Amino acid sequence: MALFQYKAIDASGKYIQGSLDAGNIADLENRLEKMNLDLVTCKQKQPGADIFGRNRISRRDLINFSFHLEQLTRAGVPILEGLTDLREGEENPGFRDVLASVIEAIESGSSFSQALAMYPKVFDEVFVSLIRVGERSGQMASVLVDITETLKWQDEILAKARKIMTYPAVIGSLIFAVIMFLMIFVVPDIMNAIIALGGEIPLETRALMATSEFLANFWYLVIAAPFVAFVIMRHFYKTNPGFRFKLDGVLLKIWPIGEVNEKIKVSRFTRYFALMFASGITVLDAIKLSKNVVGNQVLEEGIERAWTQISEGGSISESFQNIGIFPPLVIRMLKVGESTGRMDNALKNVSYFFERDINDKIAKLEPMLQTTLMLAIGAIVLWLAMSILGPIYDTISTIEI
Repeated sequence: MALFQYKAIDASGKYIQGSLDAGNIADLENRLEKMNLDLVTCKQKQPGADIFGRNRISRRDLINFSFHLEQLTRAGVPILEGLTDLREGEENPGFRDVLASVIEAIESGSSFSQALAMYPKVFDEVFVSLIRVGERSGQMASVLVDITETLKWQDEILAKARKIMTYPAVIGSLIFAVIMFLMIFVVPDIMNAIIALGGEIPLETRALMATSEFLANFWYLVIAAPFVAFVIMRHFYKTNPGFRFKLDGVLLKIWPIGEVNEKIKVSRFTRYFALMFASGITVLDAIKLSKNVVGNQVLEEGIERAWTQISEGGSISESFQNIGIFPPLVIRMLKVGESTGRMDNALKNVSYFFERDINDKIAKLEPMLQTTLMLAIGAIVLWLAMSILGPIYDTISTIEI
């Protein structure tokens, strides 16, 4: 099917713009008629967001979707009618088009979960599996509550992580720009004046002169190098499994964010694992699905090994203990859950443990990053001061009064 961008008119005479999958223009007209819309104009376009990233479906869109659909479902509104109401009120054109296709698939005989599975980039496998559980159990509203809370938690954690990285990134960029300006336009004149004074030039001053000369001649390489390195690493990360595995391992160990990164990913796994286990999904299926949300091959390989041990008859606690990802306190919680038969509560406690641990780590990481940045700035200022003022002081001290 092709993706068509259309302009249509509804029964009230209001013009509506959007995009929809269709085999051809005639098929597009039929699909719009089912939505009580009359086609005015259309053109074929490429799917996804445009070059500026507009119409991208964000996690916030999914949170709003899950929350409002849960409210409608709890009020007794049928899923199809609820989706229709949400489509009419959706502001994101891309997500509105997805909802329109989901509605059409349901009207054609597909279940809600099957319709969502048509868009794996929007609704991942975990999301679809939970919706399927809600369909089978008749507890769709409760499942949507759990999905909403999990998405909100994930959004909050990522927002905190972005917050602690924003300050060092902004300040670091400003300091880098100032240093580049000084090295290229100010330091060369000062160095010429120092050379004119005569006398021996110390090592730190010669290093400053060499650095200034390099930046003045190759400033464009220095600026472009991080972007080129990022593009190359991203390419190999997507195409080379071995490189991705090694880089994922480094990202878990790099100071000072590696530990927090690992906690966030493991916490994401435990939260989804607890959610799906409580929803009635078997342990093996819950682990298999939860592994897909981790986003780190090193951790995924460890979870896969735990899954293999459990499938061969091993206990959950011993299997996770063997892979060395969880701390002893978490393993103790899992053992208690197994012995009491309340594994669902144990998994919720594990998820809560990691959430508290992440909040504590983030609270400590922010001042640590700021202090590290200040120390780096202080070291650079000290180097500049010693390199410039040192030779001047040595020359002045040799002048006889």
